[in-house]
Amino acid sequence: MVSLSPDLKERLSTPLKIGQFEVKSRVLQSPLSGVTDLVFRRLVRRYAPDSMMYTEMVNATGLHYVKELPKIMEVDPNERPISIQLFDCRPDFLAEAAQKAVDEGADTVDINMGCPVNKITKNGGGSSLLREPELAGDIVRSVVNAVKVPVTVKTRIGWSDKEINAVEFAQRMQDAGAQMLTLHGRTRAQGYNGSARWEWIAKVKEVLTIPVIANGDIFSVDAAVRCLELTGADGVMCSRGTLGYPFLVGEVDHFLKTGELRQPPTPIERLLCARDHLHMLWEYKGDRGIRQARKHMTWYAKGFPAASELRGKLAVIESVTEGVALIDQAIARLASMPTWEMTEDTEPQLVEV
Repeated sequence: MVSLSPDLKERLSTPLKIGQFEVKSRVLQSPLSGVTDLVFRRLVRRYAPDSMMYTEMVNATGLHYVKELPKIMEVDPNERPISIQLFDCRPDFLAEAAQKAVDEGADTVDINMGCPVNKITKNGGGSSLLREPELAGDIVRSVVNAVKVPVTVKTRIGWSDKEINAVEFAQRMQDAGAQMLTLHGRTRAQGYNGSARWEWIAKVKEVLTIPVIANGDIFSVDAAVRCLELTGADGVMCSRGTLGYPFLVGEVDHFLKTGELRQPPTPIERLLCARDHLHMLWEYKGDRGIRQARKHMTWYAKGFPAASELRGKLAVIESVTEGVALIDQAIARLASMPTWEMTEDTEPQLVEV
């Protein structure tokens, strides 16, 4: 049974302060490339209205050379709190991009120093900055000097097992002016394999005075509570656990605030959410939205009889009508089943995109 210790309950009873900016939730939705667009954020916010949301990461160099802001940078004026995440290795371009992010409505600007993907690291961005701590510090200082909103950093514990420098790197980010640090408990070399090493988050929390947010392997309320107890972190960030499950941030937030577990959504409720997601992507992006919806739909289709068959069909939908018909058929089948027949279907492992 999940429970909140008195110490944890007291520690999390006040708003999260990021510089002078306050957030009424200690649970954040991670930026996810190809996932956390305006539509996905709206779904997460249905169940977690107070939580900080993040855009997909934006390339500062690309932003420098375009006349119009990319769609991934678009935010709803009503979606607060919101952070725009940037990546690059050029302090001047990042400072310029940060100013554009603030003009677009960002409450904070987040700098990605943790992405492990080769196409990002080979150009000096993401987790490659763990090997360039002086440059990383220059980047933070440049962005801090360029904007009046808080600047935050998301990173990892190190480049590899032989190059774990989380404590020193985090201290340098704080000294450069970062006002919150999110730490994924894996090295760049790990990618998303193995387990997140929360003990390193605890070590970083011991030396920093700015808020530290724990990230990595937060797939449930229980995992979030265990992570917070072990690390002493000021909050948790949910990532892959929200793929096909935009309810997670709200479930964790509700428990931390009330000590009560929300009733998890039924398979039918998850599929109804999937249908909404499909409609919203179609309305927002047209045919491109349908192509992007395929992966989302397959993530929703899990944990009920014949889910694997449904996944295969949803992975190749060509229209919103086709997708809705498949989802409605699945809902009708589930609605006709006795509860005891709703056995778990074998699921694929979630993979970060």
